[in-house]
Amino acid sequence: MELEWLAALVTLTVMEIVLGIDNIIFIAILANTLPPEQARKARQLGIAAALVTRLLLLFSISWLAGLTQPILTLPDLPLFHDTEAREISTKDLILILGGAFLIYKSVKHIHEHMEGGAEDPPVPHGPGALAGPTLLGVIGQIAVIDIIFSLDSVITAVGMARQLWVMVTAVVIAVGVMLLFAGMISEFVARHPTIKMLALSFLILIGVVLIADGFGQHIPKGYIYFAMAFSVTVELLNLASRHRREPVSLHLPKLPADSQ
Repeated sequence: MELEWLAALVTLTVMEIVLGIDNIIFIAILANTLPPEQARKARQLGIAAALVTRLLLLFSISWLAGLTQPILTLPDLPLFHDTEAREISTKDLILILGGAFLIYKSVKHIHEHMEGGAEDPPVPHGPGALAGPTLLGVIGQIAVIDIIFSLDSVITAVGMARQLWVMVTAVVIAVGVMLLFAGMISEFVARHPTIKMLALSFLILIGVVLIADGFGQHIPKGYIYFAMAFSVTVELLNLASRHRREPVSLHLPKLPADSQ
């Protein structure tokens, strides 16, 4: 019996950590829009909000089960013949809106990065510079997307374990790992613009998956995580290759002797 709950705890903890990767990426990108002294606070508060959200959902399993009941049915449209695709529950609605929010934020960041918009505005100094609203706005966005990711995380926990304490322990450990590595991931993303663009592309992909899931089109998460891992591996190889490449030395052309 002890081996059974231990195996469930280890398996669930690993799954929660994997499911938290997209959450860490989103937190890292949003936190990097703040000044360095506020970015760390935003990451910590955002991850704390993720922990609170997950625990509240775990302790409200009966309410969570009610979210899967259909609240509306779409008409029989060309792409929505299946009953599951046409029946929209509260959970489906949250996934669809959350996926759309992820796509909007990611495309907005990519546009600002490519067009040289207001992604890196001049940072004012002195008392009152970039005060509450900016920090609170970022934390608010993190909290909103935490709800979306928490639904997936908690539903997985409920499906894999029976004991509530096993679920809670796995979630706490996974959030602890998020807190441990969020800073390093955030700094790494900030130092490498290509990694940031790749991360934003991942968030668009995750947003599409969430919307598809909301409409009953379930895409196996293993395919998504494999594609993400493969892309990151290729980009890391590119970074290592560029780092080892000798810098190019530029020389001015020699002028003819009579022109000197």
